[in-house]
Amino acid sequence: MQSVIIRILLLAVIVCCGIIFHDTHHFHIVRYRLTHPKLKKAVRVVVLADLHDTVYGKDNERLYAAVKEQKPDFILIAGDMVTASLRSDFGASAALLEKLAAEFPVYYGMGNHESRLAERKEDYGDRYEEYRHKLQRTGVVFLKNDSVVFPQYQIALHGLELEEHYYRRTSGRRLPADYLERRFGKADEDFFHLLIAHNPEFFPQYADWGADLTVSGHVHGGIVRLPILGGVISTSFRLFPKYDGGLFTDHGSAMIISRGLGSHTIPLRMFNPGECVVIDMEPGEIQNVHTCKA
Repeated sequence: MQSVIIRILLLAVIVCCGIIFHDTHHFHIVRYRLTHPKLKKAVRVVVLADLHDTVYGKDNERLYAAVKEQKPDFILIAGDMVTASLRSDFGASAALLEKLAAEFPVYYGMGNHESRLAERKEDYGDRYEEYRHKLQRTGVVFLKNDSVVFPQYQIALHGLELEEHYYRRTSGRRLPADYLERRFGKADEDFFHLLIAHNPEFFPQYADWGADLTVSGHVHGGIVRLPILGGVISTSFRLFPKYDGGLFTDHGSAMIISRGLGSHTIPLRMFNPGECVVIDMEPGEIQNVHTCKA
């Protein structure tokens, strides 16, 4: 009997290791469809988040091909394409974005790792500036508490950068009521406000400001996902985070959280492969649909 139990446990370990290996090295396309009366015409965006210097095929050719196949009107980066580390040269992420920027408009929102690189020059020197300048020369637009307007779609795009203490592993954090207004002004009710905000924890405040759609990342889908319970642990080491991945709504505002494409610190994913998010938006009555995975 004991030998049977040992064999079962060994088989379970082997299966789990296989799932972890697969999910840590593979991604899929996740599609959403949203309609909103503020939009002037249909638009498709691809959202990439939390790559953390991960490589899918030589020179990230698998990820590049998957994004190109979607033929997006523009690409949104929801932060943490790199990892704040002295060991990384950010070459893989930069090369991918350079290739994408040659074909599509790319708008880069800051994650906590980019912000850490930029702010801690005593630790990382000018590595962030070198990375940013390299990408800007290829046409990538960095939105560091900046906005850009697309009148053809009636979309105002905003990239929010949060200070580092809003990512700390503590509870009870809350954004001041006027936090977004101080950075972007009041939300013009005539525009569809699309917000890149790496940390999804503050979705109620994003919605209160006037974000019609927020795209986020950061939580990595909870790293390990369980049926019904969802993501097990956030990157802030909180168990079963409320906002782990997928579509959430709050009083007419929507948030789509990418489960990310890579990992760091806890270098694994289980029942939780990476995601390349595709969002189709078009005029119409408010409707948010999570369509399919492919």
